Amino acid sequence: MPNAPFPRRCPLHSLVVLSLVLWLSACAGSRSPTSRLPAVPDLAADGPPLTVPPGLAQVPDAVPRVEPLRVGGPNRPYEVAGRLYVPIATDQPLVEHGGASWYGRKYHGRPTSSGEPYDMFGMTAAHTTMPIPSYARVTNPANGREVIVRINDRGPFVPGRVIDLSYTAALKLDALRNVTPVIVERLTHDAIRALRWLSYVPNAPVGAAEAAAAQAVGTGRP
Repeated sequence: MPNAPFPRRCPLHSLVVLSLVLWLSACAGSRSPTSRLPAVPDLAADGPPLTVPPGLAQVPDAVPRVEPLRVGGPNRPYEVAGRLYVPIATDQPLVEHGGASWYGRKYHGRPTSSGEPYDMFGMTAAHTTMPIPSYARVTNPANGREVIVRINDRGPFVPGRVIDLSYTAALKLDALRNVTPVIVERLTHDAIRALRWLSYVPNAPVGAAEAAAAQAVGTGRP
């Protein structure tokens, strides 16, 4: 049986295809290789909240409770910028002196190392090696203020800094303006059970002027 002839293309179909190709070529030739969509304001840049909620200075500290240390996950050794960090794997005390920075809206709502969303208005903090989860007392010796935070994240990865505070924790310590010298003390399970974390004096209220100034400054995290 002879082969069936190929169907003939409709002249109108060929004309439409040719017109489309020529139009696309013209568009491609008129567009710069580096053309981009209009720039969108970077609202995710780190810093204080665009609007500071009222009453942040009265947010209660984290309430320590005995929580099992995570096995693996955020407590595994990890590397950042070529440096190896080995988290503490047991419930042991830790006291450190160094700088405290803070992180804000760029990370708000994003997962922390523990998998929990970061809440810049909560009382949490990041530490490079403290077991997750942990609770720590952070003291600003310059003014005597103290807070208790829950460690659920990793950082800061800058020499000389020992803790990255939530925005609210830094506000309560008056540590928003600069990297602030602090004392960090991890609360062991025994200390939590014995309620030894209740032995500190609560912070003096943060004044309205301090809260207003806090909104105008940037984060200490790079």
